[in-house]
Amino acid sequence: MSEEKVKDEAMQIIGMFQILPKLVVFDLDYTLWPFYCECRSKREMPSLYPQAKGILSALKEKGIEMAIASRSPTSDIANTFIDKLNIKSLFVAKEIYSSWSHKTEHFQKIHTRTGVPFTAMLFFDDEDRNIKSVSKMGVTSILVGDGVTLGAFRQGLTEFSQNHNTIEKNKQVWRNKYSGKAASS
Repeated sequence: MSEEKVKDEAMQIIGMFQILPKLVVFDLDYTLWPFYCECRSKREMPSLYPQAKGILSALKEKGIEMAIASRSPTSDIANTFIDKLNIKSLFVAKEIYSSWSHKTEHFQKIHTRTGVPFTAMLFFDDEDRNIKSVSKMGVTSILVGDGVTLGAFRQGLTEFSQNHNTIEKNKQVWRNKYSGKAASS
């Protein structure tokens, strides 16, 4: 499927949802591209997974901000590849460094830089431990198998929408439960 067809389909998927994330965060290795940076050389020409560029293009066109959270020990190679792929300008934040925090530190920095609440973020990663730790922060997190695909993208927007609706329902229950008590005391 061509990049343009993927973008068109991603735009259709986005159009199915009334509630969208303010920020979509991507891991790099085995999420946007099919390799580990530390196993490559800066001289190489990298490639993205087949559907990644179209999905990134659709998000940009819709005005949804994007960021990177990568635990790569070779941030120099990762940044070189991002430049070579001409995708650097797509990201409002890039947190690329080695860490033992399963990306919670990355997300704290992204939140500080962007001001976007964790509950307004959608995250794609290929490692379950990162998904689990970041989900606990309130970020809707999607585990990808073979990189970010239209299927994973649809799943992410679906789960984000469901999580948002649950949060809103809980807020309403809380307001109904406590607003009367606060007024009467």
